[in-house]
Amino acid sequence: MTSTADHPHYAELRAELDGLTTEAFRPDLAEIDRRSTLDIARTMNDEDATVPAAVARRLPEIAAAIDATAARMARGGRLVYAGAGTAGRLGVLDASECPPTFNTDPSEVLGLIAGGPSALVTAVEGAEDSKEFAAEDLTAIKLTEQDTVVGISASGRTPYAIGAVEHARARGALTIGLSCNAGSALAAASEHGIEIVVGPELLTGSTRLKAGTAQKLVLNMLSTITMIRLGKTYGNLMVDVRASNDKLRARSRRIVALATGATDTEIETALAITDGEVKNAILTLLAGVDGPAAARLLAASDGHLRAALEAARAR
Repeated sequence: MTSTADHPHYAELRAELDGLTTEAFRPDLAEIDRRSTLDIARTMNDEDATVPAAVARRLPEIAAAIDATAARMARGGRLVYAGAGTAGRLGVLDASECPPTFNTDPSEVLGLIAGGPSALVTAVEGAEDSKEFAAEDLTAIKLTEQDTVVGISASGRTPYAIGAVEHARARGALTIGLSCNAGSALAAASEHGIEIVVGPELLTGSTRLKAGTAQKLVLNMLSTITMIRLGKTYGNLMVDVRASNDKLRARSRRIVALATGATDTEIETALAITDGEVKNAILTLLAGVDGPAAARLLAASDGHLRAALEAARAR
């Protein structure tokens, strides 16, 4: 039988994991499997309830990262997430939701996961252990200095995530490191380190739980507030929504109604003369301009509806 002593690398890695908060063992939960289902659910819910407070403690760092990201994206840069396992899947999820929500081009917000697309549903052994794979993936998308790369790793030690920010930073891109352990290598390698310390998990080392929830909350903020800064909303309305199915077409009409108070007939007319573009339709109704004028005003305002409205009213 092979012992850990025969594998110095594993002994070193085990010692490293022993020092991570996300890997810590909770003696008070050692017999959780003997509890009732309702009691386990209550305990799990109580644990989850601590996550927003952990995020709240890092809001200044999150806001600074968002402002820097928005500035890059306003100049044509992309937002790129990079991670392995759960962290990588969360990045891909956030990226995939930006086109229908904010009408971004699929190339504007990207999610890279160690091992490639197949790793979304099947674990790809060893993929997360390579910094070189991350560099190759970023090279493949032709990374530029205008881009922002967000390395995501609960432990903060995943080579793929660290390799991504190291490669990106060396090429002048903005780098953000999102982890759930204090003093992480990922944060140290990044220009903007965000460490959401949620403490030990209900199941020892299962970072798809509180750590995953914390990462999802931060990624929600990062993409949503960046898009607000880029003019993808009007107040709290998703005026850049892409009407790609019946539900979204109905939502488009509801958004125009909420923004303008127009009648159904007026809304249908406005959408017809603006090729279904919600933002343009709102501008035609609120500023009394035609479709082409609305398009010109929005182009001159870099897509910011509020600025376009002010420009129209100042004419």
